[in-house]
Amino acid sequence: MPTADVVVVGAGFAGLSAAVRLARGGARVVVLEAKARLGGRATSFVERDSGAAIDNGQHVLLGCYTDTFAFLRDIGAADRVALQPQLAVTMIDRDARRSRLVCPPLPAPLHLLAGVLEWEALSWTDRLSVLGLGRAIRRQLVSPGETVENWLVRNGQTARLRELLWDPLALAALNQPPERAAAPPFVRVLAEMFSSDPRAAAIALPAKPLHEMYAEPARAYLDAHGAEVRTGAAARVIVDGERVVGVEAGGERWNTSRVISAVPWFAFADLFEPMPPVLADIAARARAMTACPIVTVNLWFDRPVIDEPFIGLPGRAMQWVFDRGPYVSLVSSGADDILRRTNDGLVAMAHAELMDAMPAIRAARVVRGGVVREPRATFSLAPGQPSRPSTKTPIRGLLLAGDWIDTGLPATIESAVRAGHRAANLVIW
Repeated sequence: MPTADVVVVGAGFAGLSAAVRLARGGARVVVLEAKARLGGRATSFVERDSGAAIDNGQHVLLGCYTDTFAFLRDIGAADRVALQPQLAVTMIDRDARRSRLVCPPLPAPLHLLAGVLEWEALSWTDRLSVLGLGRAIRRQLVSPGETVENWLVRNGQTARLRELLWDPLALAALNQPPERAAAPPFVRVLAEMFSSDPRAAAIALPAKPLHEMYAEPARAYLDAHGAEVRTGAAARVIVDGERVVGVEAGGERWNTSRVISAVPWFAFADLFEPMPPVLADIAARARAMTACPIVTVNLWFDRPVIDEPFIGLPGRAMQWVFDRGPYVSLVSSGADDILRRTNDGLVAMAHAELMDAMPAIRAARVVRGGVVREPRATFSLAPGQPSRPSTKTPIRGLLLAGDWIDTGLPATIESAVRAGHRAANLVIW
């Protein structure tokens, strides 16, 4: 039976970042992924009609994603994302009024204050209300059971500023409406966005489909460093008493005393048969985590229809539209209310909302549309949800990674990569 220093189960951002860090340190690494493609819940697929690679949703990075950018640099893929020089966002409100928030290159948080004070979409009452939020963000003054909406209202944020700025940001970061999502992870995101580096709040978008952006470069790096990467390999972790002794997948077994589980919360229990009693609590909490969906509608037009990489559509079911070259992607986070609509219904709704926001689009013809549903895109961050586990477990040699591990951040790419790096750093070989 082959022997590995470390087996990493799961090949999304968490698993691949952990494997790359381990391989860079000289470990003999095996990566096992149950799906046919690398990438987990941040991947691409081949669209049937065009044969083009389509992402399973629009994934966005921020300048403060320090671990993610370190991972991309490690695998030689830092140039496969496009990072803004500073935070700049165009918004079209429910009355189709277009405006743009631009944060100038000033020390944080002065850049945010200056940007909001110059934002023509707001009244002076709205603009000045942001002055009361700086201290609360900087010191992360928030109650554990508080919702995002309560926290914003308590800190004097007006309804207009919440609608145009804070609510869209919260929906994008937490994948839940502000009246349901817990405030602490959101405040943590804001604290990192508006830290000392004015570029930390800038938005970065993939310049290539996700499998080209990071998954295949990570595979190439691992291949070059002697790691083994298997897809279509559903794994079972073998535990003897309270220690890891191996991993089975596809009829093979690897002897190892170190395993990093980088699977989503909903797949954790499937790694064990039977479930070790000391992991029962983690498994129970994972099963009790509520999933939150994201719906993406892709529309192909007979001509270009937007003139910016992305535009916010606050107050609508589809909150953002992204220019993906031959098509546009409209994204609905926290999409519980529309998840079960038919594809035709979702395409019609997205098209109608886009025309309502940008009437000039009525002159363009929709060539075709497609829908991508991710029912378990993220986990719920509502108050009262189960606590998230730490990286270490009661099983000797078993470490956890993934966006659902307790990093303090919501279910973001950065949370996944930080958890992956943390697990790799805790492995000793």
